[in-house]
Amino acid sequence: MRLLIVGSLKGQLNAATKIVMDRGASVTHALDIEQALKVLRAGKGADLLMADVVIDIGELIARLEQEHIVIPVVACGVDADARTAVAAIHAGAKEYIPLPPDPDMIAAVLAAVADDRCELIFRDEAMARVVELATRVAVSNASILITGESGTGKEVIARHVHRRSPRAAKPFISINCAAIPDALLESELFGHEKGAFTGAVARRVGKFEEADGGTLLLDEISEMDARLQAKLLRALQERVIDRVGGTRPVAVDIRVIATSNRNLAEEVRKGTFREDLLYRLNVVNLKVPPLRERPADIIELANHFARRFAQSNGLPERPLSAEARRELLAARWPGNVRELENTMHRAVLLAVDGEIGVDAIRNPEGGRLGAQGGGAANSGPAAQAAMAAEAATRVLVGQTVEAVERQLILDTLGHCLGNRTHAANILGISIRTLRNKLAQYGHEGYAVPPPYQGEQRAAPGF
Repeated sequence: MRLLIVGSLKGQLNAATKIVMDRGASVTHALDIEQALKVLRAGKGADLLMADVVIDIGELIARLEQEHIVIPVVACGVDADARTAVAAIHAGAKEYIPLPPDPDMIAAVLAAVADDRCELIFRDEAMARVVELATRVAVSNASILITGESGTGKEVIARHVHRRSPRAAKPFISINCAAIPDALLESELFGHEKGAFTGAVARRVGKFEEADGGTLLLDEISEMDARLQAKLLRALQERVIDRVGGTRPVAVDIRVIATSNRNLAEEVRKGTFREDLLYRLNVVNLKVPPLRERPADIIELANHFARRFAQSNGLPERPLSAEARRELLAARWPGNVRELENTMHRAVLLAVDGEIGVDAIRNPEGGRLGAQGGGAANSGPAAQAAMAAEAATRVLVGQTVEAVERQLILDTLGHCLGNRTHAANILGISIRTLRNKLAQYGHEGYAVPPPYQGEQRAAPGF
C-alpha cells in the first residue's frame, strides 16, 4: 500500500504516518495540491491519498481528474463536525476520518482500499488448474495473457501472479485500455514532456515508468489502436519507452500482463490486432473459465461476499437458505463473479429473519436469476427485445442523470439485441464512446448485453 498524505493534518501528521507505516504502508508527504501533483507526475504513485480537510478537496479531485490520475481520496480533519465531513464527501472524498487519528479506523480504511481485489476464492477444479499454472509461471519474467469473459476475475489472477513473483515488493500498476480515449492513452502509458501537447503543463511519468521494477497490467489490450500497438511492441522488445515529446529513450524493467475478454487470434484475422504483438504477449496464456463452468465456486464466492458485505454494512451474518443456494446454482451468470458479487450485496441488504432467502437474491423485478442470466425460456432475441422495451418505460423521476444515462444506453443496446453499431446510431454517439461507456459499466458490475451474433462489425466492440 502506497499512501500519499497531503497537508500538515494540524500537528497530527507524525501520528498518522506512524499508524499507517506500522500497518505496512509506504508514506510520502506533500504540503499542498501542487506538491502532491508533482509527486504523482514523477511516477512515485499512490494507492490512496489522505488529504487535510483544510485543503480544497474539490479542487484536489478536479486537478487529479484533469490529469487523468485515478486515486481514491480520504479527507481528514481535527473537527468532528458532521457538516465538514459531508462537505468533503460531496466534494468527492471516499471517506472522512476525524483527527486525532484512530488506529482501528485508519486500518479499516486501508484494508478496504488495499486488498479487496486481491483475494482468490475458489473451490472448483477448473479454477484450481488456472491458479496452479499462474503460481508456477509467476516466478519467471515471461509476459502473460489472461483471457476470459468480463467479470471472471482476470485482474485478481494478475495480482496473484504479481504477489507470487520476485517483483512482489515493487509496484503493481493497472491501466484499462478501453476506458481511456486513444488520444490520451499513449501519454498515460509512456508519459509526456512539458509542452508536448495542449494541456501538458508539466512532465508526466507514464505507467511504464511508474511500474519500473514491478508489474504492468494492460487491461482489455484489444481496445488499443494499431499505431499504439506498434509502440507497445517496441517497448516490450527493447525494454525502452519514449515519452510523448521526449528526445531520448527511457529504460524500464517491468513484467507485462495483458487481459482480454475477446479472442485475440480472431482479432488478428480481422486486422485489428497485430500478430507480432500477440506472440510477444502470449508467452503464457491463462484462460479463466466463466462462473457457469465452475459451479463449485458459486456457493463458495456467495458465502464470501455475504460475510464481507454483512461486515462492511454493520449487519449480522446470515447463511444462505437451501432454496437460495439452488437458485444461485441454476443461474447462468452472464456477468460472472462481478454479477454474483452485486447480487450478494443486494441480498445482504434485503435479507430478513435469520437467513438469506431466495426473495433477497432474485433481481429487483422479481424474476428468477436463471431468467436474468439468460435461461432458455428468456434467451431468444424477441424475448430480449420485449424485456428491453418494458424496461424503457420505467419511471425516471428520482434517479440521477448518470443513472438515467446508463439505463438509456443499456436499454437501447438491449432493444438493438446487442448490436453496438445500431445502438450508437440511435443514441447519437460514436461507437468508441459507446464501447468506453460499456467497459465502464462492466467494471462497475452492471450486466452488459453481449454483442449480437449476427452483427458484422468492421471494428471490435465491447
